[in-house]
Amino acid sequence: MDSLTQIVLGAACGEAVLGKKIGNKALLFGAIGGTIPDLDVYIGSLLYNNEIDAMLFHRGFMHSIVFSVVAAFILGWLTHKLYNWGKRLGTTTTKDWIGLFFWSLFTHPILDCFTPYGTQLFAPFSNYRVAFNNIAVADPVYTLPFLICMIVLMFFRRASNRRRLWLKLGVGISSVYMILTIINKIYINALFKKSLVENNIKFKRYSTQPAILNNVLWYGIVETDSLYFVSNYSLLDRETRFLNFRALPKKRDLSPDEFKDIKDLAWFSNEYYSVYKRHGNEYHYNDLRYPILDENDPNSSVFSLTLFKDNGRLNIKPFEPKVDDVEHVFSKLWERVKGI
Repeated sequence: MDSLTQIVLGAACGEAVLGKKIGNKALLFGAIGGTIPDLDVYIGSLLYNNEIDAMLFHRGFMHSIVFSVVAAFILGWLTHKLYNWGKRLGTTTTKDWIGLFFWSLFTHPILDCFTPYGTQLFAPFSNYRVAFNNIAVADPVYTLPFLICMIVLMFFRRASNRRRLWLKLGVGISSVYMILTIINKIYINALFKKSLVENNIKFKRYSTQPAILNNVLWYGIVETDSLYFVSNYSLLDRETRFLNFRALPKKRDLSPDEFKDIKDLAWFSNEYYSVYKRHGNEYHYNDLRYPILDENDPNSSVFSLTLFKDNGRLNIKPFEPKVDDVEHVFSKLWERVKGI
């Protein structure tokens, strides 16, 4: 999920493991641990000259179980060596710090697995992307109550039972909401499949996910032999079905057989994608797992990339959204959340 959410979850892990011993410093170290996996965004840009390689590095090995274990031992041992001196001598153990970093590191990719982006939890043994698609990458209903509870507990002494109560409250509220999103996902899948049957759409497979910042508005895409169909549904809609299915062409102006980069991007998109020729050596790549912004423009995917040929490979141009467009998109999103 988003960086703030991972910081809050990491801080909660730090508090659970070492809060009674070191107080608010446990929140700080837990937050650091919860942030570390997302540093693969910067590490990928240092390791690779090609932006596609750098993008695919994100949520790879540094979001795996193996990394969580290995990094926890290294960071735990190192932090204990640096922390355990002077007045703090003997107040903590290496085991304490390994536990803090393991839980703050491990819960990060686990939480990411519930989002649509996907996480290579089993790297380096498998590149399978775990994605349950039941919660948006950023959802304030999950994050804000959790954050408030973590802020409140900071004002109590480290040995106070009230501190532990607020920790349990924060973890409890966020966990209950997560369970509700899973139930919601099961309901939405059943409703989407029913809607496909009602619209006589013979499908090979389908996928659903919530829109950004909420769990009320949902987007669905279905693949047929020759087309994709997309639709959305709000829990506040008057009719309990997905309406207004729109057909999107399976455009393949670049072939995976010609460019391995297209094969890699298709894997990243779980094969829900299109590639359009633009001008010169540029191409438009749409990851169709995510909603389109304009019903009349199949190239208006939320997650769209401009590709260009670069020394026998493909590369990505920087993505620079316009502020006015973003405001318009969120305005339309809010109107659609309220139902039709």
